[in-house]
Amino acid sequence: MLNLERLRTLHAVSTTGSVRGAAEALHVTTSAVSQQLSRLEREVGQRLLEKQGRGIRLTDAGELLAEHAGRLLQQVELVETDLAGHRGAVAGTLTVAAFATAARGLLPAVLHTLRQQHPDLSARLAELEPTESIAQLRHGDVDIAVVQDWPEEPLAVPGGISCALLLEDVLDVALPARHPFADRDTVTLDELGGEDWVGWPSDEICHGWLENTLRRSGIQRRVLHTASEHSTQLALVAAGLGAAIVPRLGRGPSPEGVRFVPLLPAPTRRVFALWRTSTTNRPACRVTLRALQEAAVHIGQPTFLTPQGELD
Repeated sequence: MLNLERLRTLHAVSTTGSVRGAAEALHVTTSAVSQQLSRLEREVGQRLLEKQGRGIRLTDAGELLAEHAGRLLQQVELVETDLAGHRGAVAGTLTVAAFATAARGLLPAVLHTLRQQHPDLSARLAELEPTESIAQLRHGDVDIAVVQDWPEEPLAVPGGISCALLLEDVLDVALPARHPFADRDTVTLDELGGEDWVGWPSDEICHGWLENTLRRSGIQRRVLHTASEHSTQLALVAAGLGAAIVPRLGRGPSPEGVRFVPLLPAPTRRVFALWRTSTTNRPACRVTLRALQEAAVHIGQPTFLTPQGELD
């Protein structure tokens, strides 16, 4: 009988593309991964990996076994979830990954609710960019991922992952207090065509959205300053160094020297909860999704539908 942990290791190599990536996903050493793979090769009597340049790739037999391993691991997780659902106990450990503004604006209330209502559940937060949180969700390192996308650039949801829209978050433009438009009720991007901009680093998902938004509006993309933290972006705006487009979710009070002005039309981003479909019936997963929904009610309009239908 094939060893489940060795199959898990092979699947991790398949999904991450390397021994190092598998080791990071499984929280073990690269030596431990190599040993598991060698033992698995002896078990099946076939080569599962071969060298490719400085790295490795799966052989045809390795690809076939990794595909079966993925389905088997999903089935094992489904069995574990059904057993947990049968017990009905909300317990154990659950990790939620969220991008920065959701981690700040949504998750504190969720984690507080879970601690108060389910003391036997250890709920943890990991602040991650959406691409990383989806990868860790697929690998099983996190249980729920709170991610974002834009109507113009919809999120690609991987197979085996369920998705629920939590809220739609409006973004406003942040202007220096002495800007001619700072006291306006609304402003259009066309009217801001000559501005310098403060944006996000190029490796963050919001960077591409800002670039494309300015491009679609026919605005010269003069993003002179980049910063991950909105507090840093707003400090640059307050100093008169540019304008920034800032979401309402997780936003604190307007800093001195900055005015938020609604844009017309109002740009919005969508905030989703993702989870592995095989864990839908896990009690800890269900109560956490409900807590996310309840927290979102106070921020935007929630819609809680999965590809499989409504979450009861």
